[in-house]
Amino acid sequence: YFAFGLADVIKNINSKFSGVINGIDYSCFSPEADNDIYFKYNNETFIDGKSKNKYLFQKEHGLNINPDIPLLSMITRLTETKGIDLVTNIIDELLSENIQFVILGSGEKKYEDFFSDLTKKYPNMKAFIKFDRAMSKKIYASSDIFLMPSKSEPCGLAQMIACSYGTIPIVRSVGGLADTIIPYGKSEKANGLSFDNFNAHELLYTVKEALKVYSDKEKWIKLTHNAINSDFSWNTSAKEYISIYNDLLKW
Repeated sequence: YFAFGLADVIKNINSKFSGVINGIDYSCFSPEADNDIYFKYNNETFIDGKSKNKYLFQKEHGLNINPDIPLLSMITRLTETKGIDLVTNIIDELLSENIQFVILGSGEKKYEDFFSDLTKKYPNMKAFIKFDRAMSKKIYASSDIFLMPSKSEPCGLAQMIACSYGTIPIVRSVGGLADTIIPYGKSEKANGLSFDNFNAHELLYTVKEALKVYSDKEKWIKLTHNAINSDFSWNTSAKEYISIYNDLLKW
């Protein structure tokens, strides 16, 4: 569907292919080590830590200061493949919920203009049309839910980084997103939520499901705990490469 025929070729010689997910550098993308965020925290102090980061982000950027309002975020290239059309199609319905929404990114001008204009209409929404690594980490540390509704995603890093900061990813179950995010309700080890079809209202439905879980603090803390303890280090991925090499030596 995405590969213009290449997928069928690969299926025919599938035994010759192995997939290994990317890793992230926890010395850069860890709330315990990150000097760019407002307040450092770890897997034992994440409740208080995220609350402080959220408060300071809301204060700095003129959002209503309220720890109980879920803060949703996107950090992405503003392109079709990242599922931006799904978000634009439901944005009015999304922003009518009791949420705050922040998006950071740059890309196609039509999307840049769309989100810039939207901030004039909705006080609970902020758009930062730029690439800013330091701000991206503040957003990861401050937000509660991270949207990644990609049309295609060979692996993806943002969903892993979100987990590291205890921010729950909502992803479309495709490519590396399906390989890394365990959907809520399907396992005790769930670290996010997912939806299957490239459909705007399926995304909206999943966001509403996340908001229900968010309202149950015990369930939300469990989900957040799973996310922040997910291991997406290169140590894990490197072992997969070593395993492949060892198998090749047996041939």
